[in-house]
Amino acid sequence: MTWFWDFLENFLHSNFMTHHSGNKMVDPYVVFEKARILSGMHVADFGCGRTGHMVFPVSKIVGEMGVVYAVDILKNVLEQVKKRAASSAILNIQTVWGDLERENGVAIPKKVLDVAFIVNTLVQTGNHVQVLDNVLPLLKKKARVVVVDWAKKGLMFGPSDDRFIGFGEVKSWAGKNGLAVQEEFELGQFHKGLVLYKHE
Repeated sequence: MTWFWDFLENFLHSNFMTHHSGNKMVDPYVVFEKARILSGMHVADFGCGRTGHMVFPVSKIVGEMGVVYAVDILKNVLEQVKKRAASSAILNIQTVWGDLERENGVAIPKKVLDVAFIVNTLVQTGNHVQVLDNVLPLLKKKARVVVVDWAKKGLMFGPSDDRFIGFGEVKSWAGKNGLAVQEEFELGQFHKGLVLYKHE
């Protein structure tokens, strides 16, 4: 009956999502420029989504010497990313099941990431600090965390106003955990981004 539950999950996701995820409104190449992505880097997209909006384009930049971790809590999403990578002969993408709101909920080795992307993910979670806490031990020295999320309220689409994250909360977390706010930027009409830098 596994097929039935996969079908039901896909059907509900496609037909009854309460808001547009917003990824199509985020230009990944702007985010990559802010993150200073280079060949050979190890990066992760936390909450990669079924289209791998960040995953597939960044895989081309980091190249065969780099690694892209595609992290999501939905196993069928990871299966779609894995199938697309296989069909396109992309060998540097690794899918990782992870529950970002559970302590130690992501099975990525510690201190391996040069860049962590958290794009339109915090708005979908209830415990923003736990999500960020899960990312922190995975970062190398001089790594960057790029947080992008909805910033404009009162829209006919997008998340309800009570779901919006407080970027001040993210900055406060960064300050308490040894990360500096390197840049704050607008991304299109509806999103905002932060680049956090880990010195040590």
